Amino acid sequence: MTYASKLTRSQEIAGKVTRVFQKRAELAQQQFSERARDAGMRLFNNGQADHLNQAGQFNGYAYAVDLVQRSVLFWDTLRQRGNNFIEQTKHGLEPVLHFAHEMLVDGRGFARPVNYALLRIVPPEGVVIDPLKRPYLIIDPRAGHGPGIGGFKDDSQVGVALRAGHPVYFVTFFRDPQPGQTLLDVCAAEQQFVKHVRELHPDSPKPAIVGNCQGGWAAMMLASSQPDDTGPLVINGAPMSYWSGAWSEGEGDNPMRYSGGMLGGTWLASLTADLGNGKFDGAYLVENFENLNPANSFWDKYYTLFDKIDTEPPRFLDFERWWGGYYLMNREEIEWITRNLFVGNKLWSGEVSGVSGASFDLRAIRSPIVLFASMGDNITPPQQAFNWVADIYGSTDEIKARGQVIVGLMHKSIGHLGIFVSGKVAKKEYTQIASVLEAIESFPPGLYGMDIAERVGDDGKIEYDVTFREHRLEDVVARFNRFERADEQPFQAVKQVSDFNQRAYELFAQPFVQAMANDATATMLRAFHPLRAQRWMFSDLNPWLAWLGPTANAVRAARQPDSERDVLRRAEHCGSDMISASLDFYRAMRDAATEATFFSIYGNMFSAHHAQEQEPPKHESDPRDLPFVQDALAAIAQGGYAEAVARVACLLTRHDEPLPLARMVLRQELAADYAEYFPQMPRDAWRRMRGEQEVIVRYEPEQALASLPELLDDSDDRKKLLTLIDKLLADSRLQGYEPTEAQRDTLGRIRAALPLKAARAPRRPAAAH
Repeated sequence: MTYASKLTRSQEIAGKVTRVFQKRAELAQQQFSERARDAGMRLFNNGQADHLNQAGQFNGYAYAVDLVQRSVLFWDTLRQRGNNFIEQTKHGLEPVLHFAHEMLVDGRGFARPVNYALLRIVPPEGVVIDPLKRPYLIIDPRAGHGPGIGGFKDDSQVGVALRAGHPVYFVTFFRDPQPGQTLLDVCAAEQQFVKHVRELHPDSPKPAIVGNCQGGWAAMMLASSQPDDTGPLVINGAPMSYWSGAWSEGEGDNPMRYSGGMLGGTWLASLTADLGNGKFDGAYLVENFENLNPANSFWDKYYTLFDKIDTEPPRFLDFERWWGGYYLMNREEIEWITRNLFVGNKLWSGEVSGVSGASFDLRAIRSPIVLFASMGDNITPPQQAFNWVADIYGSTDEIKARGQVIVGLMHKSIGHLGIFVSGKVAKKEYTQIASVLEAIESFPPGLYGMDIAERVGDDGKIEYDVTFREHRLEDVVARFNRFERADEQPFQAVKQVSDFNQRAYELFAQPFVQAMANDATATMLRAFHPLRAQRWMFSDLNPWLAWLGPTANAVRAARQPDSERDVLRRAEHCGSDMISASLDFYRAMRDAATEATFFSIYGNMFSAHHAQEQEPPKHESDPRDLPFVQDALAAIAQGGYAEAVARVACLLTRHDEPLPLARMVLRQELAADYAEYFPQMPRDAWRRMRGEQEVIVRYEPEQALASLPELLDDSDDRKKLLTLIDKLLADSRLQGYEPTEAQRDTLGRIRAALPLKAARAPRRPAAAH
């Protein structure tokens, strides 16, 4: 590439960066203006403007008394938060589970000890557990905070599973890691936990694995390395494809994915761990999360507490008990995460090896996978939650050929934390996910979208209708990635810069940092981290606050809040809205500037480096040429009764229409009632066979029909299959699902192809051909 070409390319990048930045700035200004206008409307035009001078509408004295009382109670709540923090720290930061529990297996006693343990959730009084039902194993994220968010309240993942009668187990972890433990050791420990759960429930279906955020990719690693022991996977808000996001005009940006590049790669995590004398402080990760949303972190949550001081403290303190618990990682753990996931993006590619030396191959997972993400999540945007599917499978046909079932569920607006802690999400999404796991296992292989519609029942309560619709992977990827993921290319340059900086740090700086660090300096650094310091400094350890507790008790005894309708209170709300809007405007502009800087630096760097390499022209390949399609078509005349049943099911499948959950449940019932006519084989083997037959039917429908007699040489098998079809057609439960004209035509052709009197002689052995 000539210098002129490089300059032209650089100008193109600068032009795109400028256009996107301008769009971001315009959108930020528009949103700020709208919020400012709304705040003013609520203050001056809420229907009471003509009555402001009436008695009770402008009572300065009452408002002043209320303001002072709320202030005292507010600061006393922060004092209680500090006391709770100190008490938690003394006890080693126990999990914040809402439910009683008992420890079953302690990973600290393993041959390769880890700070993980397996808990059994004790059912609350009145909740009956069926030990024959599928057990649930929930894995919470270890990303700075402690465990328990999956069972943080009654309406949670744990609560939903318990109320449905399932035994529930929880993977917890302790604050301090074991010396030398790695993420691979943790994966091996979780494998032992799964085996233990299976031993406790030998007659139950394989346990469902629920992974939250970082626990999601941990669950995927577990299932890919131990596919025989894991049941369906429910992966919530898990960033599997870290380089993915949205970089297009008018869409929201995802600032977390740029942080690795803007910090120069993984070296900073290594430096932080070295300063901690070999331990990485999770408070730094929590601080990053807080900086993502300064309006909420520095104002909204505190003003909500101040504004609703008579009712909000219990909820505030309960959440802060989890949010303010900071856990540690070994240097080996955080470096593995940053190098292989945050910057390396290697998990889906098969470049990461397990303890045995074999690579984690996510295609080895044989259980159905449910992916739950949200459009409002700026930590794990939908692209990061779903793009790995396209990366490892490549096409819909490969998903089917491998017998995999992947179900996607999308929330429109909830934020990252809301995915795990929202009671509304638990009542709606998690309850419906739990109700459909059994049905999902019987789905034909493919990629499905799950939709939950609300309606009011006869008793006036909200009820939910669940439907599924099959999608083409190619269509989903195009919808999520309108620019064909070109914005991921600069991350290749980030990876190379990160590797260079990491080696430079290890060579020139690490020996000196490690020589200076010790337990005393590491403990001091952790104690004076801003997130910890603001808690223990504002607690009973501070003698200057000795007056606050008694004063707050006196205020509570005399408290009579009555200023909600006062104009001064409305003015207070307006001021709060303006502060929040200003912080959101700052965040939007900061993120836009970060994004523009990132692509200006790494976009040009990637372009300059790869311009020297001649890329071969891309040619659209014929899907029929793919190996798994060729293998399926080559076996079109091979098989027996099981393959014939699967092929007939594919030939009669209705396409391009929603699948109500009731229909999927009916399929299960019919399969159980007519079990003698269906092949008896493991579900994952049946799904794989069904997928291979669907590939055959998709590409060679006529030959698939014509070769049916070769699969059913035996007259008894033909009779058995035709009897199954007749019984299904005559079943009264299918009266609402009348065959279409195309299905009737296909049925007639199937009958014509399988005359009972024309049974062929047994096929010759393969050696005779």
